[in-house]
Amino acid sequence: MAPQRLAPLVSVLEERIAQGELVFDAAQRRAAESLARLGEELARSAARPYARLFDRLVRAPSRSAPRGVYLYGRPGRGKSMLVDLFLATTAIPAKRRVHFQPFMLEVHRRLDALRRHARTEDPLASLVQEIAATTRLLCLDELEVRDVADATILGRLFAGLLDTGTTLVVTSNLPPERLYEGGLNRERFLPTIELLRSRLEVVALDGPIDYRLKRLAGLPLFLAPLGPETDARLAAIKAILSGGEPLVPTTLAVEGRTLFVPQAASGVAVFDFASLCERPLGPADYLALTRRFPALVLERVPLLTPDRRNEARRFVTVVDAAYEQKVVLVVSAEAEPERLYPEGEGAFEFRRTVSRLAEMQSQDWLEACRARRPEALPARFEPFALTSDLS
Repeated sequence: MAPQRLAPLVSVLEERIAQGELVFDAAQRRAAESLARLGEELARSAARPYARLFDRLVRAPSRSAPRGVYLYGRPGRGKSMLVDLFLATTAIPAKRRVHFQPFMLEVHRRLDALRRHARTEDPLASLVQEIAATTRLLCLDELEVRDVADATILGRLFAGLLDTGTTLVVTSNLPPERLYEGGLNRERFLPTIELLRSRLEVVALDGPIDYRLKRLAGLPLFLAPLGPETDARLAAIKAILSGGEPLVPTTLAVEGRTLFVPQAASGVAVFDFASLCERPLGPADYLALTRRFPALVLERVPLLTPDRRNEARRFVTVVDAAYEQKVVLVVSAEAEPERLYPEGEGAFEFRRTVSRLAEMQSQDWLEACRARRPEALPARFEPFALTSDLS
């Protein structure tokens, strides 16, 4: 009897396990099989270009559009890794992967432009057609609905994309039924939850191991507790990242506004917690900051209590933006990440931030930053040499 053929994604996963790069995880294997099935359906549908073209021209639901996947689980369980393998092993045109927060910023900007300049009675319907015309597969990372403006349009946006033949792959820390929990007018969001549950395959990826924490190398990029020793280590890191140049104030243009940067030099920006997380800043500011500066130093992060949920949410958004843009993030704080915000609104979501901060102290992470943005790491910035220099 001939051996069963493995889908490319599953085959790559097994190869990496055999080479010792990964360990076997039954939940990851099940999720990989779901994504592999989707990849094969997408490949088959790609062989019917004329049918898809007709569907798009008449703006009718595409019968050939495969059902997508909603992949959820606690931080560090391998969701992003599996989506990386899925995209690498799915050879179709017009595929896109984007973090949810930047995607929604883009959606709101494009809707505003359509309202101002386009002659259309329904800007959202027009935007759906624009996205669907160039995107057959849309992967949205870290779906987390916090904003009533996002909640208001997501149902029509997702339904429109699915109806015009775009396949969705979504990752989230939460199952669909917990999205926008406690949000304003949440009852109006319930149809969006039902849409996700009915039109995507919901797959749990919630094994017992946080693989980000296992990769922690203990590099001195998260410094705690606060005190003279931490101040001295932080000063040495800033001197290396700035190449010895003086740190001076500067400004950054963000969507017609000006973001003040207290200290900057040679691709590194330096903020204290109050100036970055206690001011009314949002995802657009943090995305612009991390796109402009390949290294970011955030000083004096305090313990966050439930009455400081807004500051905690901004801190989470800063870390998310740095993570997505492959920014070298250096933090000094009153306590280790897992003790910064143990309870309060958003404390569950804060676990993802703890996991990401752990990964962002690893050698693998720094090498990924170096590969993505070589200017982020001066020649002298060698992780283990830095550890010994500052001890």
